[in-house]
Amino acid sequence: MRDLRIVFMGTPDFAVATLKALVENHYNIVGVITAPNRPAGRGRKLNESAVKQYALSQKLNILQPTNLKDESFLNDLKSLNVNLQIVVAFRMLPKAVWHMPEYGTFNLHASLLPNYRGAAPINWAIINGETTTGVSTFFIDDKIDTGDMILQKSVSISSEDNAGSLHDKLMVLGSQLVLDTVELIKEGNVKTIPQKVTKEIKTAHKLDKDNCKIDWNDTINNIYNKIRGLSPYPGAWCTLINKEDTFTVKIFKADKEISKHTLAIGTVLSSKQELKIATKSGYIVIKEIQFPGKRAMDIKSLLNGYHFDSGAKVL
Repeated sequence: MRDLRIVFMGTPDFAVATLKALVENHYNIVGVITAPNRPAGRGRKLNESAVKQYALSQKLNILQPTNLKDESFLNDLKSLNVNLQIVVAFRMLPKAVWHMPEYGTFNLHASLLPNYRGAAPINWAIINGETTTGVSTFFIDDKIDTGDMILQKSVSISSEDNAGSLHDKLMVLGSQLVLDTVELIKEGNVKTIPQKVTKEIKTAHKLDKDNCKIDWNDTINNIYNKIRGLSPYPGAWCTLINKEDTFTVKIFKADKEISKHTLAIGTVLSSKQELKIATKSGYIVIKEIQFPGKRAMDIKSLLNGYHFDSGAKVL
């Protein structure tokens, strides 16, 4: 049985669940590496990462390097005599860091690799209409999410799931997978398999303004999946034209209504209770929307104070 000295690397809430599981299962965490404090909010107050906040509460040793290749940081890391590193939702590591521990550096990724390598695997699984996804652990190498696989666990995606609810499912599943992986490493029983590379591999591209825009000429299912795949963050957007108003709106929640009609695609229909948008094979029924400078609101609250003209449309 190996005596593990673990350094954990991570930043957001998704990583906290795993760090918490390691602490509560009494693993020896000799260091936690997380992002530097960032200014946030109107007052530009320095904001600590979710991982740092939890690490502080557990009195863990914290490092916040700005440059992972910096010699002083590498010396600090070596001084911890780490023999295993665990990475969850962090940044790409230089070889000098991931190659350091005797038992390697492994990463938790929120997809069934080799599919959805990249920055936004949870979002793209839903956007692409997948019904199953999962979590994977693998030893890090010099490319992104390509290292030899250790373990995987799958989970179903319901038609009502959005990126937020799937994030929470995978966060819990992933923390357990990391515990299982660490136990194999502790016992010296890890058996890895190379990732199979095929032409059909799907990629989790970084989300940007262009790929978050709704194409109302797309199929109703693809539009519906894009809305839930980008909710609650960063939000699927489109341009609303209503009389003299032209501005960007974000749609966070919607239903789909399959029906025949003769309306132009993008036509907005509104009543006192409902707002829906014409697509090729029916309507996207808006449930939650955000106007510029406003908070997201349910559609009934919006319709109480905002009027849509008969010629309103979205682009």
